[in-house]
Amino acid sequence: MTDSKHEADVAFIKALAELLRENDLTELQVKREYGDDDSLNVRVSRAAPVAAPVQVAVPAAAPVAAPAAAPAAAPAEAPAAAPAEDPASHPGAVTSPMVGTVYMQPEPGAPAFITVGANVSEGDTLLIVEAMKTMNHIHAPKSGTVKRVLVGDGDAVEFGTPLVIIE
Repeated sequence: MTDSKHEADVAFIKALAELLRENDLTELQVKREYGDDDSLNVRVSRAAPVAAPVQVAVPAAAPVAAPAAAPAAAPAEAPAAAPAEDPASHPGAVTSPMVGTVYMQPEPGAPAFITVGANVSEGDTLLIVEAMKTMNHIHAPKSGTVKRVLVGDGDAVEFGTPLVIIE
């Protein structure tokens, strides 16, 4: 009985690792209760939690630059790679406080909370991050102008992912 339980636990952990890889997650934690005094607590994670959000932000920026000049597409990608590291360290970067899904407007069909060039006041809602069916309004930490929006509607974000640059 213990061997089959052990094999089931190993299969469960492998399935969690596969979910982690398939969904490009960096961490997954599950507690499985078997009975009063018997449980399995599993945390599966992988290194480089900052690399995934940066790679997600780069494709969103690349299509904007590509239509401007087709011959310059190759040189434009090289400079775009350097600023991709930059947003998280920018002093005006607003980062995600949680893992979730970004929504740029309060409801489908409504105007977006912010656009590039818009002036925002401290406390204004910039966007929503949905986590576990809870809509979390992300507020502006300071007043200023929205210089860059680094995520799109429906994008998955992780903790610390840069969302917006306000200057």
